[in-house]
Amino acid sequence: MVLPLSFTDFKSYSLRLGVLALPILITQFCQAALGVVDSIMAGRVSALDLAAVAVGSGIWLPLFLLATGILIATTPLIGEAIGQNKHSQVPHITQQSIWTASVIGICGFIIVNLMPNVLGLMGVPENIQPIAAQYLHGVSFGFPALAIYAVLRSYCEALSRPEPVTVVSIIGLLADIPLNYIFIHGLFGMPEMGGAGCGVATALVLWINVLILGAYTTLSKRQQFASTRFFYSFTAPNREQITKLLKLGIPIGLSIFFEASLFSLGALVISPLGEIATASHQVALAVTSQLFMIPISVAMALTIMVSNRFGEKNLLALRHVQATGLIWTVLIALVCMLGIWMFRPQLAAAFTDNPELRAQAMHLLIFALAYQLFDGWQVNVAGILRGMQDTTIPMWVTLFCYWMVALPLGVYLVRFTGVGAQGFWMALITGLFLSSILLTLRLRYQQRRLTAIWT
Repeated sequence: MVLPLSFTDFKSYSLRLGVLALPILITQFCQAALGVVDSIMAGRVSALDLAAVAVGSGIWLPLFLLATGILIATTPLIGEAIGQNKHSQVPHITQQSIWTASVIGICGFIIVNLMPNVLGLMGVPENIQPIAAQYLHGVSFGFPALAIYAVLRSYCEALSRPEPVTVVSIIGLLADIPLNYIFIHGLFGMPEMGGAGCGVATALVLWINVLILGAYTTLSKRQQFASTRFFYSFTAPNREQITKLLKLGIPIGLSIFFEASLFSLGALVISPLGEIATASHQVALAVTSQLFMIPISVAMALTIMVSNRFGEKNLLALRHVQATGLIWTVLIALVCMLGIWMFRPQLAAAFTDNPELRAQAMHLLIFALAYQLFDGWQVNVAGILRGMQDTTIPMWVTLFCYWMVALPLGVYLVRFTGVGAQGFWMALITGLFLSSILLTLRLRYQQRRLTAIWT
């Protein structure tokens, strides 16, 4: 029988969770800010350049999420080894992940370079296609770097040292601004590329990030890094370890892809209702997307803590970590819900001065209240399951809830019932609620299974 969580244990686990989650949160905000910076700087060139960057980002970012989702499986694998006190396995796991990342990075480079050939088939206007194609060509050179960076980030975070990743992310964000300016306007002998220059700048930032983080992990004298140097005696690709990584990582990547693609398709579903409805959806989505960085950062920290306890086969600690994480999930969601309710007018006004648009955006933000609770719950339960190396069933849950329930329901409500853009948000809430229920049932099943095995 598992003892209830005492306040002392809750306080201890909360402190540990906060120490891990805060640097991860800053990292997440910095990564999200890269897209914001690109949009702002491209928009200052022209609306055409901004549209092209938006199209290019909409194509390559889902691929980026898929690749990083696969490779962050490195985190629970290293976490398990540490929990089992097998630190000597960490370099081998990291090396095999780097081999896998190299292949994924090359494949990503090829795929992104091929995507301009389908812009016409996707209905992208002809005047946008050349700039979008140039943007995609530039950013493609950063794909190998982002893949390797995902492994190095997982390595640092699994060792409970997320701070270097945070510092590197801040450096990358600061570097992105002058690099954008150089390639947009053609300074220092560089070609004047307009908005397409953001692609080259992004690729350079990705390489800067991976080189700095690689140098730090190589030279750092911190105990965690000094005792797990992965660049010594670099082993050849190992089929067993790579298969284990892919078996765990592909479902993670696909789960993230299913969810990200659902939100990407929202604007397309709503677009026949007109620019006001579409823009109000984008405003509400922009607000909730930024707030989502908080629960997903907690989920990533939970994956690390759970994977350590999973490796230790410490059922009591595992249950206590899970309870602590889910308590904070609810508290954070309630605070976010209160903030949205209180500051809806200010949030809408920050994006537009159009009275009609502001009114519709404020209305959609009401639906974002329930969205906060269900989305935060499901992403953190998924993070816990990831730490327990359970990713395949959650992938099927995500596919079912988002693509087979939420998406068709959203299309039906928006296109055939006349409820407007709020129909898609009603569908989102339905999908997230169903996902929360099914993932929680899966977690309870895994808890019972581990109780039977470990006791």
